[in-house]
Amino acid sequence: MYLPAHFAESRPATIRQLLRDHPLGCLVNQGPEGLDANHIPFEVDGQDDTIVTLKAHIARANPLWQDLREGAEVLVVFSGPQAYVSPNGYPSKHETHRQVPTWNYQVVHVHGHIVFRHDEAFLRGLLARLTRVNEAVEPKPWRMGDSAPDFIDGMLKAIVGLEIRVSRVVAKSKLSQNKEMRDRVGAAELLLSRDSQEARALGRAMLEGCGKQAGSSPPDHSSSGACR
Repeated sequence: MYLPAHFAESRPATIRQLLRDHPLGCLVNQGPEGLDANHIPFEVDGQDDTIVTLKAHIARANPLWQDLREGAEVLVVFSGPQAYVSPNGYPSKHETHRQVPTWNYQVVHVHGHIVFRHDEAFLRGLLARLTRVNEAVEPKPWRMGDSAPDFIDGMLKAIVGLEIRVSRVVAKSKLSQNKEMRDRVGAAELLLSRDSQEARALGRAMLEGCGKQAGSSPPDHSSSGACR
């Protein structure tokens, strides 16, 4: 991934939160017929804000677990909020007319080595935790115990677990850090005005990087320094 220094995301808590908020990862590997990609929701395991292991499951009918050798190197890409940024959001554009459109986003690349798990205890524990986390927003959360035991037993036989033992994490927050303070804040306020949860989430991330919050006092337009 192309990663200019000013876009490098090095805050562990921010990276971990991005994975919590956007758990659907794109697992990329070298298969027998070339590059392959699978989109899978992951559980992140680690201590504090570190990322030690990614855990997930796939259908047993998916050839991934047969095509890859144990310990094969893989990459998982997690995409956070993203949005188009119009030059109209930059105050300096209206003075100099020397700005162009761009696309801002946050993304995390997790590198590691994959191991497949077939033991029932691993699968049951993983499914219970994933269900508990994702059902938490429901008025009446569904639990595995709501289904007949023999049905769950059959479903468990139809899946394969996987662990990715993390070797490296590379994250990027492209949030207009290469712009003047006033331009970054102006672009963030423009995103906050959009009827899009993703755009508003990105706008909040941009303001937080400048030590501001939505609805705070207007920025000091005399500042010409970039913010992170």
